[in-house]
Amino acid sequence: MTIEIVSLSQIHDAAKKFVSSIGNNSIFSFNGKMGVGKTTFIKAICEELGVKESINSPTFSIINEYSTSDGSTIYHFDFYRINTIGEAKEIGTEEYLYSGNLCLLEWAENIASLLPDSVINVKIDEDNNGKRIISIPEL
Repeated sequence: MTIEIVSLSQIHDAAKKFVSSIGNNSIFSFNGKMGVGKTTFIKAICEELGVKESINSPTFSIINEYSTSDGSTIYHFDFYRINTIGEAKEIGTEEYLYSGNLCLLEWAENIASLLPDSVINVKIDEDNNGKRIISIPEL
């Protein structure tokens, strides 16, 4: 599936389409260059799932935890600053990934060996006109 975002005003429609495609999957890795909009898209996804609290990039905290309107938990990771698998293990990454809760990962390539086979790799690209193209494998 491909979702296109021509302008920021369309991001919630795109997030709604993404959320409707999640199914029983719970671990999503968002891949793309720095500044392509991974965090912005994840924020819109969380808002579509009913998160009311402030949604920020976990760049320095590595992980943020959010509660949805139905009481579910979402874990948002940013592994950009993780330098070793040991660091990821120390913060309990595996426990979060196998919790059954929705896990939204940025820079997951830094912890590739810890990722379960069930991870869904979402690719975000930007074309020359600034349009974002979100590619999601068939779920």
